Amino acid sequence: MKRILLLMTVFSFNAMSAPVNINKADAKTISDSLTNIGLKKAEAIVKYRTEKGAFKTVEELTNVTGIGEKTIEKNKKDILLQ
Repeated sequence: MKRILLLMTVFSFNAMSAPVNINKADAKTISDSLTNIGLKKAEAIVKYRTEKGAFKTVEELTNVTGIGEKTIEKNKKDILLQ
């Protein structure tokens, strides 16, 4: 029974996350929507976007301190640009 509840909880959590537009969302929304992106990294994404302009490609996120290719690969399906 505990295993079933645990699986249901994990499934529900994953099902709740929706793709996020990193060019429009606030830091809290970004951190809530993407894997391994906490509030500090999300704030860095917003700061970069504010200073440099909108992201044109998902790969451009590697220019943000603390975000590497592995993080992008984990989240690619959940990142929107428009």
